[in-house]
Amino acid sequence: MKKGLLIVLGVVVLVGLWAGSVYNKLVNSSEAVPAAWGQVETVLQRRYDLIPNLVNTVKGYAKHEKDLLTEVTRLRSQWGEAKNQGQKMAASTGLESALSKLMVVVEQYPQIKANENFIRLQDELAGTENRISVERMRYNETVNAYNVTVRGFPTNMVANMFGFKKAENYYEGEKAAQQAPKVEF
Repeated sequence: MKKGLLIVLGVVVLVGLWAGSVYNKLVNSSEAVPAAWGQVETVLQRRYDLIPNLVNTVKGYAKHEKDLLTEVTRLRSQWGEAKNQGQKMAASTGLESALSKLMVVVEQYPQIKANENFIRLQDELAGTENRISVERMRYNETVNAYNVTVRGFPTNMVANMFGFKKAENYYEGEKAAQQAPKVEF
């Protein structure tokens, strides 16, 4: 009788230790998601800060591109006013598309491309876009790892018990970005 009780007690202790370990892994994974999003926001903020300088530089050369410059400015404002992660993702994706159109327009103006300030801004923006791409990838990998942990067996039993939910926000590019922008004069 004592031996059976000790075995049951041992199994209960082992299950408790396993559940505690799984819980800690879930906490770690769930905290990694907002940390990864914070990195994405940091590089998006850098882009946000560069855009006024870029727009002002282009304005001086391409006055008739007012609609595009207005669109870039509007989308920048949307990102700044976004209240949640989903809104920021949507605004950022639209801004990315508008910036790519702006760069196509710039190709039509050799005098802009020769401007030293513009070259520096373009290099900084290109570096920022690369950072955004890397941080988006890291964010999506973090969300994926968390979701796999939450949904995988037997971890999902502990996740359900303690209310861990699947992260829903993967960062996706805009569907229109799959096609080259058309610029007509």
